[in-house]
Amino acid sequence: MNAAAMFVKLVSVNSLKTLLKLSSRSFSSSCAAVNLKGRSFLTLKDFSSDEIQRLLWVSGDLKHRIKHQQQYLPLLQGKSIAMIFEKRSTRTRMSTETGFSLLGGHPCFLTSQDIHLGVNESCSDTARVLSGFCDIVLARVYSHSTLEDLDEAASIPIINGLSDLYHPIQILADFLTLQEHYGSLRGLTVSWIGDGNNVLHSFMMTAAKLGVHLRIATPKGYEPVQSVIQEAQKLSKEHGTQLLLTSDPMEAAHGSNVLVTDTWVSMGQEEEKKKRLKDFEGYQITMKTGSVCKPDWTFLHCLPRKMEEVDDEVFYSSRSLVFPEAENRKWTIMGLVVSLLTDYTPQTPMLKF
Repeated sequence: MNAAAMFVKLVSVNSLKTLLKLSSRSFSSSCAAVNLKGRSFLTLKDFSSDEIQRLLWVSGDLKHRIKHQQQYLPLLQGKSIAMIFEKRSTRTRMSTETGFSLLGGHPCFLTSQDIHLGVNESCSDTARVLSGFCDIVLARVYSHSTLEDLDEAASIPIINGLSDLYHPIQILADFLTLQEHYGSLRGLTVSWIGDGNNVLHSFMMTAAKLGVHLRIATPKGYEPVQSVIQEAQKLSKEHGTQLLLTSDPMEAAHGSNVLVTDTWVSMGQEEEKKKRLKDFEGYQITMKTGSVCKPDWTFLHCLPRKMEEVDDEVFYSSRSLVFPEAENRKWTIMGLVVSLLTDYTPQTPMLKF
C-alpha cells in the first residue's frame, strides 16, 4: 500500500472513530435529557427508545448505589403508592412493596376484598379518590381497559402491574438483566417460545427500540394479537431489526442469544389446561433447543415456572438468569417510580446499549 493510500485509510479510520464518539455523545445527551415525571406507564408502546433506555439507566444506577455502595436514598420520602391487585402475585407485590419502602415511601396493598373497584364504585370514582390520597397507583388487573379507565380519571400516574394485554414492568427487568449479562443490548437476538400472551406483547413493543432482534414461536391458534403484530412489524422496520413469527420452536431458537418462555396456562385459563398442554407439545425448552442457539445463549422466565415449559437441566443451569431476572423486578420498579415521581438524575455512568 503506497503512502497516499495509507493516509486515506488512516483518515477514514480516525473519522469513523470520531463519528462513533460524537454519535455516542449525542445518544447519551438525548437519553440524559429525558424527563418522565408525571407520565403513566400502561404500555411500552407509548415510550420511545430514549425513554426506555432512561428507565433502564435509572434502574441500574439505583441498584448500584443502594445494593453495591450501600447508600440510603430516601427519594420517595413522604410519598405513597396504592397497589391494586385483582390477581395474586409474588414478584410484583414484593418488588413494589420492598422497593418503594427502601426509597422512603409508603406502599398500600389493596385487593378486590379491600376496595370496590368497578363493582360498588366505578373505576373513575376510585381513580379520583386515590388521586387525593396517594402519589401513584400500580394496578394488576384482568382487563387492560380497567387501567385505561383509571388513567383517564386519575390526576396521578398509573402503572400497569399486569393486564391481559401487556406486562411492561416485567420487560424492564428482563432487559436490565440482559444488559448486565451481555454488557449491551444492541444486536442481541431474543427467541420467545410459548404462548402469544401479555409478556410477549410487551417484548414486541420494546425489542426493536433497543436494537434487539426478536424470533417468536407460538402454536397455531396461540399467536400474538394481530394489532400488536402489526405494530411490532412497523417498529422492526423503523429500527432495522429482524422479526420472525413461526410455529416451529427450533426455527425460532436458531442463532439466538436468549431463550424465553412463560406459563402456558395463565390465571383464568385453568379450564383450558388439558387442551393447552396438548397444543403446546414440543415447546418445552431443553438443552436440545439450546443446541441451535449461539454459544453464549441464556434463558429467561418471568416465573412461576412449571416443568412442561422448561426442564430442570436448563432452568437450574448456569445459563439460566431467572433469579437475577426476578431480583431486577425490584430495581426496575424502583427506577420506574423514581422516574415518574421525581426529577432524579443518575449518578453512575450510562449503561451501554
